[in-house]
Amino acid sequence: MKNQKNCMPVGDYFIPAIELEPVEDKVLNKYGRMRRAYLREQKPIVFDDLVLTEQLFPHLYEMQEIAKKRVEVIMAGLIEKNPAPDKETDAMAWARHMNMLKAMAEEAVVREVIYT
Repeated sequence: MKNQKNCMPVGDYFIPAIELEPVEDKVLNKYGRMRRAYLREQKPIVFDDLVLTEQLFPHLYEMQEIAKKRVEVIMAGLIEKNPAPDKETDAMAWARHMNMLKAMAEEAVVREVIYT
């Protein structure tokens, strides 16, 4: 048997142990991790294809950038339609309002970018 170091035994067979190296200087944020979990659980064939072609991490980085930019765009639109209270006079109301808008934006992005 050639090069059994990178294989794991399963019964009488040796299955290659495939490990992907993430791209240096890039970290998966929550959107990238959510996309990876979604693909692994809901679309295992697509996930396996991305792993075998070594396109998983580039795909995840692209999705997280798209999601991040989309949240920023949606937040800008929501703030324009629903102006926040004055931060100086009522900081708690401002924080509550901004958290609500961010949750709304993230919910939309998760549905349209991550879970598609």
